[in-house]
Amino acid sequence: MRSSFPPLSCLLAFEAAARRLSFTAAAVELNLTPSAVSHQIAKLEQLLGVRLFERTVRSIELTDAGREYMSRVSVALDAISSATDNVRKGVRNSLYVHAAPSFASLWLMPRLAVFAKAHPGVSLSLSSSAVHSDFSSGQIDIDIRYGLPNWPHLHVQPVFEERIQPMASPAFIEQHRIETPEDLLHVPLIQSVVNVVQWGDWFRSRNVDFAVGQFAYRFDRTSMALDAAVQGLGVALDSSSIAAGHLHQGRLRKVFDKDWCVKVQAHFLVCPQRHSQRSEVANFIDWIQRSSADPESADLGGG
Repeated sequence: MRSSFPPLSCLLAFEAAARRLSFTAAAVELNLTPSAVSHQIAKLEQLLGVRLFERTVRSIELTDAGREYMSRVSVALDAISSATDNVRKGVRNSLYVHAAPSFASLWLMPRLAVFAKAHPGVSLSLSSSAVHSDFSSGQIDIDIRYGLPNWPHLHVQPVFEERIQPMASPAFIEQHRIETPEDLLHVPLIQSVVNVVQWGDWFRSRNVDFAVGQFAYRFDRTSMALDAAVQGLGVALDSSSIAAGHLHQGRLRKVFDKDWCVKVQAHFLVCPQRHSQRSEVANFIDWIQRSSADPESADLGGG
């Protein structure tokens, strides 16, 4: 029994008032009177032992505690709403996946049809952002995260080993006659600022001195850095696994031999241990592992 769970009526009144910053507007939305909304919120504040709103004659504002509580409550209510819709529509075996943006758009999306064909009974919802999922909300089953793994108390396993290497459009490579690592010191370089491997790391791996300076272009998404390289704006340093679609369609080319790279594990499947026991999650993880056996493959039919 969840003895600390506040009445749902109080939570709904609080969420509506916090979202609209108006007791009157919240009352119209919930088909209540403003005094009823005020009463529900006062009851919630009494239960929590904190003030959630600062009230004046003409307006209300969330306190720091109110803003923090709102960020949690709104996510929880969304999860309840989504679960309710699924039950109404007869949806079974739902799977909620969150992923880093560039991984989701460039690697995962082109392969999802294979997963759907193999698991037609699974209703999959995919969201993406650079912010890691908060599993305490109960809304996400599995998160595909990018970065250095430091997520204690969670099940964590790498997706694949990536080769980070220079890539550019074929026309750019021919125009600038790039043949050696030193040649890159004289052409526009594209920086993806969130990458775990940076240009200085790659140049050191080739024993080339590189003074970090002003890059021609800087982006906070791999997808944008690769798009800039496709457009011939410069040379991008990124994962050839994530760029596989561009490479196989000829929009990008590896500037040097494939072994002139920095190898890294940077994308990880992350979830609470209990989630991995669900068949939908276990099947998705198994599918990801099989699909990533050759992460640069253009053949999407074998996953």
